Amino acid sequence: MATTPSISTAARAKYEPIIGLEVHVQLLTASKIFCSCSTQFGAPPNTNVCPVCLGLPGALPVLNRKVVEFATLAAMALQCRINETSIFSRKNYFYPDLPKGYQISQFDKPLAELGFLVIQSANGPKRIGITRLHVEEDAGKSLHEGFAGAADSTAIDLNRSGVPLIEIVSEPDIATADEAYQYLTALKEIILYTGVSDCNMEEGSLRCDANVSVRPVGQEKFGTKAEVKNVNSFRFIKEAIEYEIERQIEVIESGGKVAQETRLYNSVEGKTYSMRSKEQAHDYRYFPEPDLLPLVVDEKWQAEIRATLPELPEARRQRMVTEYGITPQDAAVLTETRALADQFESAAKAAKNPKRVANLVQSELMGRLKAKGLDIEHSPVSMAGVAASADLVESGAISGKMLKDLYNLCFERGQDFLQVYDEAGRPEQSRDTSALEKIIEEVMAANPKQLEQYRAGKKTVIAFFVGQVMKASKGQANPQMVNELLARKLATKLNS
Repeated sequence: MATTPSISTAARAKYEPIIGLEVHVQLLTASKIFCSCSTQFGAPPNTNVCPVCLGLPGALPVLNRKVVEFATLAAMALQCRINETSIFSRKNYFYPDLPKGYQISQFDKPLAELGFLVIQSANGPKRIGITRLHVEEDAGKSLHEGFAGAADSTAIDLNRSGVPLIEIVSEPDIATADEAYQYLTALKEIILYTGVSDCNMEEGSLRCDANVSVRPVGQEKFGTKAEVKNVNSFRFIKEAIEYEIERQIEVIESGGKVAQETRLYNSVEGKTYSMRSKEQAHDYRYFPEPDLLPLVVDEKWQAEIRATLPELPEARRQRMVTEYGITPQDAAVLTETRALADQFESAAKAAKNPKRVANLVQSELMGRLKAKGLDIEHSPVSMAGVAASADLVESGAISGKMLKDLYNLCFERGQDFLQVYDEAGRPEQSRDTSALEKIIEEVMAANPKQLEQYRAGKKTVIAFFVGQVMKASKGQANPQMVNELLARKLATKLNS
């Protein structure tokens, strides 16, 4: 939890935050952007390397076509304008894990520009602009873990050098830490739907830097910004932004000036700390990459890529509400991932009542999956099993309690619903009227106090009797039949 500085509500109300996010997304290609080396994560250090990604003299880059297709697909999903011609540039700077002494990126002529996505802010839907989406190569990685017996030594792993990235730069349209969280959540969801990245933050497939400044309310000029880097979860990004807003207001209110700098977030302490000054803009001496031709994504190629664009989350939610009669809240849960949405739709189309399928997925399936630490792809109960169970409940063949018991067995045994249902002898709710009447008589005889309450006009007591009958029948009775028989029996008692 962020440990924010203590400033008064009145002081906080005098300022408005301005937040922009820079998100780097690793593309899910099998090989790197300019060579055929593997992008496999977790390989032994410096094994997925070649003269190109090692930056050896005379090695020439060759652009990976799949990188362009994935980057363009992501740009289209984010409503960006695709520039038919874009230019690769050299971004020159020294860092130990950058063997060439420059990074191949894009500068003034990026692949795509002027996109947007819509978030649900505290005041309703809000459009957040996307300035640009460009393609670049990743750098290597410094390992500060201690080597050769020296606790303070550093080693370089260049496996990540040359892994393809897209950088997505937002407009400074984000006004709160919560809006930043919503933006990142929506962005990740869209990217995952396209399939161009796995967005695994633990493996560095998605990384975010936040630019944060504050200014007096009503002032047009932006305040001095601080960049918060290397935060490894959306929750921590939100906390870091919250802290940074409060810190900057406290600095200004105490008569100081906010320094333009790069800061790191300590999630244990809930504070940001200065990493390095950025008083002047870094001069990267960009110039066009002489070893790569301009990238041309013409109308024909764009049309081919657009044809592979899947139905995106928000459009899918709206269609599912209309098509299956489920609530917007149900649709939001069921479209959290493309796999879950696909699975639900396959079951909804097979079942008699899609709304019941939606309820079962959320009430019976997802909770058990979460408790077991499983994702939908590894669920013992398939969506065909969910559809079958929904139909059995819909027809009255099994009760809600019976369904819960059967689902519990599915997860205990790791078996699908229909297999467990068959092995249990295909149990059904009791529809034996005489047996149910006998149980009802016994329940009423055992509960004279509640019977008197019913006679005195407390009609809600019928729920108590229903519960007792279901308990006595061990959940085998049909609830609708129980209600009908109880109503008749109690009416008889009332008139006797």
